[in-house]
Amino acid sequence: MAHFLSAIAADVLLGLILITLIMVGALLYGLVKQQGRLLLRLDVIEDRFRRDGPPAPLPAGQNESASELPVAATVAHFCLPDLDGQLLGPDNFESKQMLLIHWSPGCGFCELIAPAIVKLQPDLQKHDVQLVLVAWGEAEVNRKFASQYGLTCPIVLLKESSQVPEIFKNRGTPAACLLDERRQPVNTVALGSEQVSEMARHAAGLGTKKRLPRERPLIESRIPRDGLSAGTRAPSFELPDLRGILVSIEEFRGKRVLLVFTDPHCGPCDRLAPKLAGLWRDHNQNGLALIMVGRGELAENRRKAEAHGINFPFVLQRHWEVSKAYGIFATPVAFLISEEGEIVKNVVKGEEQILNLAQEALGNRQEVRNAIR
Repeated sequence: MAHFLSAIAADVLLGLILITLIMVGALLYGLVKQQGRLLLRLDVIEDRFRRDGPPAPLPAGQNESASELPVAATVAHFCLPDLDGQLLGPDNFESKQMLLIHWSPGCGFCELIAPAIVKLQPDLQKHDVQLVLVAWGEAEVNRKFASQYGLTCPIVLLKESSQVPEIFKNRGTPAACLLDERRQPVNTVALGSEQVSEMARHAAGLGTKKRLPRERPLIESRIPRDGLSAGTRAPSFELPDLRGILVSIEEFRGKRVLLVFTDPHCGPCDRLAPKLAGLWRDHNQNGLALIMVGRGELAENRRKAEAHGINFPFVLQRHWEVSKAYGIFATPVAFLISEEGEIVKNVVKGEEQILNLAQEALGNRQEVRNAIR
């Protein structure tokens, strides 16, 4: 009996040893296979380095993140109409490099850096870099913007999100990417006015802008872009309305004011406007005043106001001076201002949040909810 048990134990031990050897062998095979793949990738990188040289350095101050584009990613081809309706794509330009900037004439930060981009145009041309703006908005609006600031580069137009080049997908304006002669990214995508300005200077051969000891970066030198906080005194302004009559926010002391910033080329603004018009029509005697601050052409804003039935004060800022005072360039956004002239809550953004704020300001009554839904 003892001999039989010993034989079983020996068989079990032998089986365990065989299983262990099989597992170790599989592990070693996996490691060797992975090492082989790594060696192949290193060979590819080494071959590309010998052929193309090292990748260009990033502009100073620009860091890589998980959301940025890998250096070797290929740019998806695009073909978009320019201001004259001619279809253009990367292959239509013979320059050694291209600087693409995701742009919008209704973007405050695009307008902020427009003068600097204009000054860089000769240096970009000198270094054989083709500047192209991939812009939102109508041709005439972009043409006027370009004329106002002196932009002479090609501008191609976006009509819907499906047309946005892959490098700018899910990114706002401004954003930029420098492409090489094969129309692949030279480095990561620049996001925001500060990084876009630095990338443009880098492409123009000017390097990083040297600042004086007390000079702050472009973004830091401006007001906050997330809006003034609750408890802040609402900045005063006096602007002409659509009839040319000056309207001052001081006139509305003693009432709560819903101050809404809009733009004639903003889709969410168009969806919001008729609901605000209905709200004012039904509840303008309930202690809440409405003021809409727009920008752009008088005639264009008049057409919008008539189309949406806006009869409450609609004033126009010349550029972004009131937006700047309130610390935000986006549209649509809104502030609720108290009877004493203080901002009651932090800025709200978008149609739904603005309507919720209006509803809250009017006491969340059922008839208010019905009016704005």
